[in-house]
Amino acid sequence: MIVPRICIPVFLLVFCLSCKQERPEKITETKRPNILFIMADDHAMQAISAYGHPISQLAPTPNIDRIAKNGALFNHAFVTNSICGPSRAVILTGKHSHINGFRQNGDRFDGSQPTLPKMLKKAGYQTAVTGKWHLHGYPEGFDYWKIIVDQGQYYNPDFIGQGGDTVRISGYATDIITDDALDWIENKRNDSLPFFMMVHHKAPHRNWMPPLRHVNKYDSVQFPLPDTYFPDFKNQRAAQEQLQTIYEDMYEGHDLKMSKEYGSTELASNPWTTDFERMTPEQRNQWNEAYLPDNNAFWKADLHGKELDEYKGQRYLRDYLATVAAVDDGVGKILDYLEQNDLDENTLVV
Repeated sequence: MIVPRICIPVFLLVFCLSCKQERPEKITETKRPNILFIMADDHAMQAISAYGHPISQLAPTPNIDRIAKNGALFNHAFVTNSICGPSRAVILTGKHSHINGFRQNGDRFDGSQPTLPKMLKKAGYQTAVTGKWHLHGYPEGFDYWKIIVDQGQYYNPDFIGQGGDTVRISGYATDIITDDALDWIENKRNDSLPFFMMVHHKAPHRNWMPPLRHVNKYDSVQFPLPDTYFPDFKNQRAAQEQLQTIYEDMYEGHDLKMSKEYGSTELASNPWTTDFERMTPEQRNQWNEAYLPDNNAFWKADLHGKELDEYKGQRYLRDYLATVAAVDDGVGKILDYLEQNDLDENTLVV
């Protein structure tokens, strides 16, 4: 089942380092590889088509699959701590959460401790991070950074730059983060040094707002719902106390983009209006036009009971996977740039 509430990063690793030797018996000095680390937030393995899950076969990720095809696909792996901030802290430090001090969202990361970017910088790498940080405090050990404020918003998000100023950038978060990464690689880095860059996407974190180009991408697709979609929590007290179901626990407006009534573009239950209010009038008009037909069809269908629950599952999957499609677009754009600029043979992509 695709889990909607916690942040589970999924990583694919490809080794693109070319280690050519003139003679078998002679060891030649190899140029140190660049390292590019791309992180998606809440990206379930079922939504990466390289893993072969039936859901992802209907919503393929061809660019992420390029990494799997050209490198290594992990089939037996687990995360140390799957929640947003703690997972990032573990990756940066290589330490369990109780040791690095960031055990849960809301903690403050101790940036003074040894981290991967600090060690690579000491080893002669130029380091950079762009996108989601969510560790409460500014990045340390990076020559360049631009981070999204807190969880960030999908449309016209706010970023903090190295000067400490917060700037609202027009556009779609996934595209902005991708373009900023490419701008740094192409225009701002010292090409005489190897680089380590972390590209941290907000997507596909809740509330799964696709870019306008993908809003209707899967409207006609009927996705298979997981076998665990209707779970039985009988005699499972801990599970009963959690908010775990799409059809009971998600907000119909905020999460599922359902309308208040037939013919209306006003969202149903929506406790966090800022995600939609920060859209420009043009963006919001396009958004409303894209969702209106399906919302009207829903009200005409007059669904109840299990049919309504299954409909909500489809709404979630369609938005979630359309949001993933934008991440895949960004991965493709970066891989294309590396290939077109002869950087692919000596860049390690994670």
